[in-house]
Amino acid sequence: MCGRFTLNASELEILDEYNLEDTIQSHTPRFNIAPGQNILAIIHDGNKRRAGFLKWGLVPFWAKDPKIGYKMINARSETAHEKPSFKNLLASKRCLIIADSFYEWQKSESGKQPKRISLNDRKLFTFAGLWDKWEGDEQSLYTCTILTKQANEFMSPIHDRMPVILPKEKEDQWIEPIKRNPADVHEFLINTSMEQLTSYNVSDIVNSVKNEDEACIKPLTS
Repeated sequence: MCGRFTLNASELEILDEYNLEDTIQSHTPRFNIAPGQNILAIIHDGNKRRAGFLKWGLVPFWAKDPKIGYKMINARSETAHEKPSFKNLLASKRCLIIADSFYEWQKSESGKQPKRISLNDRKLFTFAGLWDKWEGDEQSLYTCTILTKQANEFMSPIHDRMPVILPKEKEDQWIEPIKRNPADVHEFLINTSMEQLTSYNVSDIVNSVKNEDEACIKPLTS
């Protein structure tokens, strides 16, 4: 799964990297982003890319209770095209979720060691995401989920799942504002290769969502 990540980048870095024209309201660098929080995502509105905040934890438009979002922070890319909660979103509500690393916990005899994982060759990258709008009696929620896949050779000693990280050249295709057959999107995800990853151990202070500063990403020296 993918349950925590970081976005340690300035607004200007993000605007430049993703060719965004409009400013990003209320953006600050983040060091321990958790489910239930607002996360920065990009969609294409048919004219241009737009960045804004979505609540992490998908609430499908048909849900009776928005609390379902806490159970839907991730979607398995292998089966999303078959699931009622995700297949229509694969067709037309795809988004890019911006990050510069994610955390995973590696099991060992002494417990679980948190690791910070990033790309070898570029700082910012995007997870493949899905989004939806839910409307209740007194509120509207814009929410999202991160697609995951079976761990690759690098990740498998750490965890059996990992987020789908899109190659730079496939980001435009992912959010292209056209309706696609969910099965075709499934094939796109299967055939998307992963760039090289790197990792290092960090302190277990990341275990608590209350900890949200640069100490979270500091390499563990002992």
